[in-house]
Amino acid sequence: MGGMTFVSRLLGFVRDIVIARYFGAATGTDAFFVAFRIPNLLRRLFAEGAFAQAFVPVLSDYKERADRTELKRFLDRTAGGLSLALFIITLVGIFAAPALIILFAPGFYRNAGQFELTVTMLRITLPYLFFISLTAFAGAILNTWGRFAIPAFTPVFLNLVMIAAAIWLAPQLSEPITALAWSVLIAGVVQLAFQVPALLRAGVLPRPRYGFHDPGVRRIIKTIGPAIFGASVPQVNLLVDTLIASFLVSGSVSWLYYSDRLVEFPLGIFGVAIGTVILPHLSKNHANRDRDGFSRSLDWALRWVILIGLPATLGLALLSEPMIATLFQYDRFSAHDAEMASRSLMTYAIGLTGFIAIKVLIPGFSSRQDLRTPVRYGVYAILTNLGLNLALIFQLAPIGWGHAGLALATALAALLNAGLLLAKLLKDRIYRPEPGWGIFLLRVALAGGVMSPLLIHASNAYPWQLWSPGDRISHLALWILLGFAAYVSCLTLTGLRPRHMLVPEST
Repeated sequence: MGGMTFVSRLLGFVRDIVIARYFGAATGTDAFFVAFRIPNLLRRLFAEGAFAQAFVPVLSDYKERADRTELKRFLDRTAGGLSLALFIITLVGIFAAPALIILFAPGFYRNAGQFELTVTMLRITLPYLFFISLTAFAGAILNTWGRFAIPAFTPVFLNLVMIAAAIWLAPQLSEPITALAWSVLIAGVVQLAFQVPALLRAGVLPRPRYGFHDPGVRRIIKTIGPAIFGASVPQVNLLVDTLIASFLVSGSVSWLYYSDRLVEFPLGIFGVAIGTVILPHLSKNHANRDRDGFSRSLDWALRWVILIGLPATLGLALLSEPMIATLFQYDRFSAHDAEMASRSLMTYAIGLTGFIAIKVLIPGFSSRQDLRTPVRYGVYAILTNLGLNLALIFQLAPIGWGHAGLALATALAALLNAGLLLAKLLKDRIYRPEPGWGIFLLRVALAGGVMSPLLIHASNAYPWQLWSPGDRISHLALWILLGFAAYVSCLTLTGLRPRHMLVPEST
């Protein structure tokens, strides 16, 4: 799954490079990113969060205990209920688009042209909710059957369609930026269609039926609300950032978007992948009442969180300006834009380990159908983010770091959220750490300490913004490889071996 997700995220970078090159960071791109972020929020909730957290444990229970007929009836009724709910939500959203923009980006209301453009694009992108949520439903079924590659590869089509629209469709339109909105809608249809053959081969293609009365569907409905809130905390915090950024200088929303995209790269490859893969395992452990296997699965996942999260955090923070300049500083995306986006990338990166850990820790609750605890801690995180936003914005905005202060608040809130979730699992003895954590943390910290001076030198020793694209790419790739080699070499010399990171046999 990590491999397929890597391909998708790599194309996502190409997509963002194309958008930056053709559209820059201006009022039009700010408008599109808001219009895209609203349906994309639900994509993340359903594809990577709430729906899977509520649906997969119930589906795993049916898969382990029910006969084929009962299982098929449950899938059909879930598909029918979900389709009807999505249709209603999408229709309401299209009519309420102006109100949604006022809610999520109230600063745009001061600029009538930008506000109208955002409303128009939101109405185009909102049906994406219907198609991508059904795509996530199909992906959750395939994941439960152990088929991770197809759902992980599916987002590739969103990136391909958006790239094509930016290059070939945009020049044909009177308002070129709207080509990106149309591409989002088209990609939703393509992604859903791509899942259908895999469902047919597995023999689990649902035929939608009205099913709100079904006991299994009712179990999902009872947990979906808390699941949405619990899994959506990082996304809610990003929306709060967007809301406040809409009042800052033009380009702030875009700077936050581009820096968030770089943080999403390791989060999407490793955090989402580990969280998605571990959920069916934890659900099966819980259904079979295997407490020891449940704890070992969590322990394995958390070791990977630290092993990947620390170097990724250091790499993004210490190489923030070289990365932004190399990937996005072309044509309409200026050196000033690169400098500003690198500031928010540096502060977002601080919370990366927290973002990844949340993806792993929430399944520790949802697999046991305990979704109230993540909701409670999620409220604490959102309130913390809001308080820090208000505190930091007034301190940092006058010196040009206002948007970076928003990113820092979100990062600290993520660390708090992850810490509360972990502490609760430890307190309740749901998670009991395996031996060897002390030496493991020492190895990782030492490897990070060896890698950091190399990255600091790389960031400060070269004129990244003045170099040609070829020089930027070659030097950035070289220093990333050197940093990675130093990190892995240090881990190896201190005794860490691949067998120490294998999935526990009980899972």
